Amino acid sequence: MHNQIPMRATAAVCAAALLASLAACGDNTASGASTAQAAGAAALGGEYAGAGASSQQSAVEAWIEGFRGVAPNATVAYNPSGSGAGVSAFLTGSTVWAGSDKALSDDEVAQSKSVCASGTAFDVPVYISPIAVAFNLEGVSDAGRHVNMDAATIADVFAGRITRWNDERIASQNPDLDLPDLAITVVHRSDKSGTTLNFVSYLKDAAPDMWDYELSENWPNEVGQGAKGTSGVVSTIRQANGTIGYADFSQVAGLGTVAVKVGDAYTPISAEAGSKVIADSQIDASVEGDNRIVVTINHTTKAAGAYPIVLVSYDIVCPAYKDPQDARFAKAWLGYVTSAEGQQAAQAAAGVAPLPETLTGRITASIDQIKVD
Repeated sequence: MHNQIPMRATAAVCAAALLASLAACGDNTASGASTAQAAGAAALGGEYAGAGASSQQSAVEAWIEGFRGVAPNATVAYNPSGSGAGVSAFLTGSTVWAGSDKALSDDEVAQSKSVCASGTAFDVPVYISPIAVAFNLEGVSDAGRHVNMDAATIADVFAGRITRWNDERIASQNPDLDLPDLAITVVHRSDKSGTTLNFVSYLKDAAPDMWDYELSENWPNEVGQGAKGTSGVVSTIRQANGTIGYADFSQVAGLGTVAVKVGDAYTPISAEAGSKVIADSQIDASVEGDNRIVVTINHTTKAAGAYPIVLVSYDIVCPAYKDPQDARFAKAWLGYVTSAEGQQAAQAAAGVAPLPETLTGRITASIDQIKVD
């Protein structure tokens, strides 16, 4: 497997365990997890491929560059094909790892028995990033202004029930903005996407009366227009006045972003604000499979200053590989990515919040389960 370059989260823990506060992001750098795990990386050679979440692209590019410093003889490639496509590729044995904005399903864990040499695949968080509700609106986005919206309003926009920017439901939340009588064009993912699943999960949890679609990685209605990948959505929003969509925060520079209502206030998007919702979330103890670390996001948080539309992005690997070199790579790669150095690289490249210390010890324990002999 490791000679192909076709394309680009320990045992369950107590569900009642709250993640410690992440409000002071600078105090939540990851531990030096990669010191031992990447110690053998210098001996790695060959080519290794991953594929998956396009939201991870900027971070993965920084990780690949940084990994060269610990494994100079290994060549790493990543195809930002989308979470669903990346998991599918991994489950066929085409890639060493997958990046995904959603945790594995029970069926996917079962399927992984055929690609892993023993045991089943597991997912570990590699970064935390807010999902922006991004828009292009002349006189607002180009002036660096936010538009305030509560969950019900966001749901109504993306369900096609609010169709113009000066609709009273938007205008009443933005008395200081001169909103134009202009059609709203919704832009959504056309491909299977973990970002879509995270976004609609927020809508379903926070505005259940306004969003009655089933949860899916596929966009659930015919409103607006689709675009492939995070880059496709962002590019489409940039092209026309009046557009609105959702995308990873790391890739929406220059666009306007919605400040989301939490409690009685509106919270603009930021890495720190995204971290605060994770501080008010739990780890899911119900997931099937060993070594897995899956975060259940509290979309209805009332925590002051929290931004509730967040994705926790995972890397998916096997605990044992049919090719020993793939195992050595996976252990070294995850060790680097989740280390302080790797997390700092991702933060610099993509503006994401580093993994909290409440998770890094558990993540390291999971990575340690990868058999390299």
